[in-house]
Amino acid sequence: MSDVKADHLPRDLTLYLLARFVLVGVIASVLSLVGVPFLVALLIGLVVGLPLGLLLFRPLNARVTAGLARRNEKRARARAQLRAQLRGDTGGTAGPAGQPE
Repeated sequence: MSDVKADHLPRDLTLYLLARFVLVGVIASVLSLVGVPFLVALLIGLVVGLPLGLLLFRPLNARVTAGLARRNEKRARARAQLRAQLRGDTGGTAGPAGQPE
């Protein structure tokens, strides 16, 4: 796993969120132009736009999901290493009672 791809997570996440909110704004503005009151148009835009964004922006969603998975895997490894250090494991094999053999 390269850390170079993990650096794109903030950018991908920001793009994904902006794209989904722009979609909600476009739907709300179209409904407002048709004559629907603004708050109602905004609520309809949220209800329709957010699930629609999952379908329209699927590749970006996949990149964000993969980036989050890599970050969580890295954090889990760091947490396991910290726990091993706190137990006193120094990389040796531990016996059944947690004592080095």
